Amino acid sequence: MTPDLDPILTVTLNPALDLSARIDVLVAGPKLRLEAPVWEPGGGGVNVARAIRELGGSARAWVALAGASGAQHLALMEREGLAVHVFDAPGETRATWAITDAQGQQFRLQLPGPDWSAELGPAALADIVAQARGLVVLSGSQPPGLSASFVQDLARTLGAGRLVVDTSGAALRRLVEYPATDAQPFLLRLDQAESEGLAGQALSALGDSLAFALALVARGVAETVCLARGAEGSVLAGRDGTAWHCRPPEVRVASKVGAGDSFTGAFVLALARRAPLHEALQLGTAAAAAAVMTEGTALCRNSDVQRLVPQCVLHALAS
Repeated sequence: MTPDLDPILTVTLNPALDLSARIDVLVAGPKLRLEAPVWEPGGGGVNVARAIRELGGSARAWVALAGASGAQHLALMEREGLAVHVFDAPGETRATWAITDAQGQQFRLQLPGPDWSAELGPAALADIVAQARGLVVLSGSQPPGLSASFVQDLARTLGAGRLVVDTSGAALRRLVEYPATDAQPFLLRLDQAESEGLAGQALSALGDSLAFALALVARGVAETVCLARGAEGSVLAGRDGTAWHCRPPEVRVASKVGAGDSFTGAFVLALARRAPLHEALQLGTAAAAAAVMTEGTALCRNSDVQRLVPQCVLHALAS
């Protein structure tokens, strides 16, 4: 197996204790009893680190944890063998729920997370930079109170070619609406709903996604932009004119939770092993496809990823 050449630090500003459980029918009114509950450590960067470990790589997880729920979260991470750096956050670490009924419908509920004071943002940025030795992956939402400029501040401080971003909300909107040439992430990943929300229109065709990705790169939002298209895979565009599409094979869908984090983990692991962008895209696509095959909040399985990689079809696109 190719060794990791660049160390990876994943960053989770708003982690969550993830509960997955089953129920016969989710209806309003009566008490509903959940079955087969499973607690897992969650949050974007945490799941990226878990996916990297599952795929045979290594990453250190920087996580803002708080209170008794944060202690439980840390214990779950350490039980999985993850290397963790804890940043002390206020209040209590939030929880999320993924409840699946007998018909296979999944209901996903999320709390916002604890409020951060104005002083915590600069302290967190300094702590992340102090821990970073190579690639940095900032994945997941931001806690309430954290400045929307945090992503760009981190990109500017780290320097070019180091930051991978998969975020949402106000931080994502600021990154896209107010690009800064001295604060470009190396890679920005968006799911389809985020892409269409930012584009202000449906991206119905593959060419629509490519055009939007190229426009974001041209405006200086990020050096490389990757847009997910659900079962159609992902489109990638780079500053050097690189443009690729990778389509996964058809797989049985058990749960869509974790597909994006599995993609990001596999993609960044390939980068850490100095693979070219199109190979990183192919590995990420296989990991996302493998993740939807697993139940609840489970991520990709390495055996599935390796089996699916040759079935993920790459196409160079004209930019």
